[in-house]
Formats: sequence, structure tokens, C-alpha cells
Amino acid sequence: MDLKLAKRNALITGGSKGIGFAIAELFAAEGANVAICARGADEVAAATAVLVSRGVKSFGQAIDVADSAKLKGWVEDAATKFGGVDALVCNVSALAVGDTSETWERSFRVDMMHTVNAVAAAMPYLEKSDSASITIVSSVSGFEIDFAAGSYGAFKAALIHYAKGLGNQLAAKGIRVNAVSPGNTYFEGGIWQNIEQGSPDLYKSAMSLNPTGRMGTPQEVAAGVVFLASPVASRISGTNLIIDGALTRAV
Repeated sequence: MDLKLAKRNALITGGSKGIGFAIAELFAAEGANVAICARGADEVAAATAVLVSRGVKSFGQAIDVADSAKLKGWVEDAATKFGGVDALVCNVSALAVGDTSETWERSFRVDMMHTVNAVAAAMPYLEKSDSASITIVSSVSGFEIDFAAGSYGAFKAALIHYAKGLGNQLAAKGIRVNAVSPGNTYFEGGIWQNIEQGSPDLYKSAMSLNPTGRMGTPQEVAAGVVFLASPVASRISGTNLIIDGALTRAV
């Protein structure tokens, strides 16, 4: 299927590894120009080089997305280099699981406010696109109560609500907004590999809950994100796409 993304301009926060990099790679494979940001300069440089090798324009910058000024600067720099923004994907998470003042603060500043600030920075450019989309990566922890109840789950739920509200508010401007909620997603250096190595009992418990007998891959999540962000999904807005291999049971 041609997703009609060739020559489109996509911005992905947290795009240097894991789900974010898989999203960036799939955008590039579809012919879109791709901008990424993340905290690690070396990882950003390596990921950007891979994207350039796919034959598209790519721009990467090492920033802390909790710094609203630097986040806005990255969005503006990418828009200038590409000549606009068609798709924004907010993917960064502090992964602050817990119920302490620190985890609540980190979840608010990184998960929630980086999304709000990225949307605000990209809005002037999205309004000029003839096929604008915002995709917010949430989690099944924001959809059902699980071991991540507390700051992580609460703000992931808030992101789903935020996406739904934006979808309604921006429909008249032709800007689509959706959330994507992955279930357990395993990749090298990711949270579930760390849990596997550091908390094997929790990992075993999580695996036992997966009806498919395995965790998902970043590429499987990316497929849903990039489809929703593409012009092909022109009628889909204000939804939450759950990509979890039938892990959750709510109707």
C-alpha cells in the first residue's frame, strides 16, 4: 500500500532508538523527510545517518524535550530545513513508574508537557499542510490499570484524553490527532530487556499475560503509528489505537 508520504515532512521526538527509531525508519521507507530528537548526541547522529542512507532528508538534534525552548527550536529548525511539517509524532516518555513526587514531576514534564509544547511549536506549520497529523504515543497502562499505576499510567491516560480533545478541536482546521497505545514492546536496551535482566519475576509475569506468548516489536508499533499519520488515514481522528496482541481486555 502506498501511504502517500513521499516528500512529506515528519517530526518524531525520541527517534533515535526503539519505537521512535522504528517509526522514523518506516517514514523514511515511505519516502518522507524525517527529523528526530533525543538526549544522546551519538545515538541521534547514528540514527540520522541511517535515515539519510534511505535517500530522504533527515535532521537530528540532541535535546532534552523537557526544555520547552530547545524543543521549540528543534521543531522550528526542522520546519525550516524541510519547508514545513506534515506529521508530528510525540513519542518520548520518562518511563517514570512509581508514586513518588519525583516520578510524578518527571512524568508531567516529559510525557505530558513535552507533548503539549511540541504540538504548540508545530501548530503554525501543521496549519499550512494539506494533510496534517499529530500522533501521540501513549500506553496500555493509560487504558487499563496494571503494574505501572501511579504517575506513569495516569499521564499516559491523560495523553489519550489530550489526543481525543485535540482531534475534536482541530478537525475544522484539517489536522487529525490520534493516540497509539502499545502493549509490552521488547527491544535491545529497552525497558523490558532491563526488566528481564533486573526483575525476572516481573518479566515472567508480564510474559504470562501476553496471549500471543511474546511481546511486540518496535516495527509492529511503528506500522500503526505511520499508517495513522499518513494521508491514507484521512478519516481517522480522535481515536486510540491499541497495539498489544490482545493483552488488554476492556471493551
